[in-house]
Amino acid sequence: MAAARTAPTSPGSLKRIVAASLIGTTIEWYDFFLYGSAAALVFNKLFFPESDPLVGTLLSFLTYAVGFAARPLGALVFGHYGDRLGRKKLLVLSLLLMGGATFAIGLLPTHATVGSAAPLLLTALRLVQGFALGGEWGGAVLLVSEHGDAKRRGFWASWPQTGAPAGQLLATGVLSALTALLSESAFTSWGWRIPFLLSGVLVMVGLWIRLSVDESPVFKAALAAAEERRAIDAAAEKPPLVAVLRHHWKDVLVAMGARMAENISYYVITAFILVYATTSVGLSKQTALNAVLVGSAVHFAVIPLWGALSDRIGRRPVYLIGAVGVGAWMFPFFALIDRGSFGSLLLAVTVGLVLHGAMYAPQAAFFSEMFATRMRYSGASIGAQFSSVAAGAPAPLIATALLADHGSSTPIALYVIAAALLTVVALACARETRDTDLSEADEPSAAPVRVGADA
Repeated sequence: MAAARTAPTSPGSLKRIVAASLIGTTIEWYDFFLYGSAAALVFNKLFFPESDPLVGTLLSFLTYAVGFAARPLGALVFGHYGDRLGRKKLLVLSLLLMGGATFAIGLLPTHATVGSAAPLLLTALRLVQGFALGGEWGGAVLLVSEHGDAKRRGFWASWPQTGAPAGQLLATGVLSALTALLSESAFTSWGWRIPFLLSGVLVMVGLWIRLSVDESPVFKAALAAAEERRAIDAAAEKPPLVAVLRHHWKDVLVAMGARMAENISYYVITAFILVYATTSVGLSKQTALNAVLVGSAVHFAVIPLWGALSDRIGRRPVYLIGAVGVGAWMFPFFALIDRGSFGSLLLAVTVGLVLHGAMYAPQAAFFSEMFATRMRYSGASIGAQFSSVAAGAPAPLIATALLADHGSSTPIALYVIAAALLTVVALACARETRDTDLSEADEPSAAPVRVGADA
C-alpha cells in the first residue's frame, strides 16, 4: 500500500526552504570553486614553486582533483545518516565542515615557509572540502524537492542548483576584484588569502538561515512509517546503502552516466579555461576571470528557466538538449577562444554554460524522483558524487595534460564530446520521472507512483 500523501507546503514556507538551500549551496560551491580558481592562478607558484609552470599547474589541479575523490565518501556517510536522521542536521554539519576547511586554507603557510608540508596540508583540507560537498548536494536538493509539489518540482528544485553558478560568481568576482585592485606581487603574497578567510563570515550567515527551516514532511512521514515497521520487526528495514544497491542500482548507474557530460563540460568551461585562455591564447587573468564571471551570471539566470521547462516537457528531453548541445558546441567553443578577444571568449563561455544549465537544472528533481524516501539521500548522493570521481575530478587535469602533449584544443573537444555521448546513452536507458509523487515513492519494492496513476 502506498503511503498517504503529505499536505503540500505553503508558498511562504517553500520560499524559506528554497532560500535556506540556496544560501547553503552557494557558500559550499563558493568554497569549492574558489579553490579551483586559485589552483589555476596562484597555487602552482605558492605550493609547487620548484616545478615547470605547466607541471606546477598540473600538480595544483591534482590537489583540486583530490577533493572530488573524497566526495563519494561524503555521499555514503551523509547519505546514510541523512536517510536515518533527516536532511537538516546533516546539512548544518556539511556547511560547518566546508566553511572551516576553506577558512583554514586562508591561514596555510606556503612552500616558502614550511616546505613540502605546505602541499600536504593543502591536500588534507581539500579532502575535508570534498567530503563536505559530497554530503551537501543531496541534502540541499532533497529538502526542496520533498517540500514542493510535483507540478513545479523541476522549477523549485532547480534553485539549489543555482548555488553552483552563484558560488562560482561570488568566488570569481572576489578574485577578479582582488586581481584588479592589487599588484601581481601583492595578490600572490597575501591577497589570495582574503577570499578564503571571507568564508568564515559567509558560513555564519548560512547557518543562521539554515537552522531556521524544518525537516521535510515527506521524510517525517517516511520515518514514522519506518519506526512502526521496526516495532513489528527490528530487521524489517535495511541500511540505506544496501536498499539502494538492491532496489535502485539501475537508477544509480543512470545518474552516474547522466553526470558525465554535465560534470566534465562544466569544469572545462570554468576551470580549465583559465589555463587555456592565459597560457595558449595569451589573454590576461583578468580577462579570463571576467568572462567566467559574466557567463556565471547568465548561467544563474537560465537554470530556473530550464527547470520550469522540465516541468512542462519532462526531465529527459531538457537534459538531452544540454548533453547534445554541449557536445556540438565544443569545437566552436575553442575556435572562438582562439580568436583572442574578450567578446569571443565571453560568447564561448556563456553559450557553453547556458547549454550546461539544461543538464544541471532538471538534475535535482530528476535524481530525487528516482529513489524512495528512506534511501533517497543515499541514492541521489551516490549517483551524483561517485560519477564526479571519473568526471569532474580529472577534467581540468586531463584537459591540461592533453594541451601539454598535443598543443591543440582538438583532443580536449573530443574528450567532452565523448562524455556527451555517454550521457546520451544513459538518458536513453532512463525513465521519465516528471509527475512522480515523492510521498508515494516509499515502498522499496515498487517503482515510484506518478500523480494521477491508478493505485
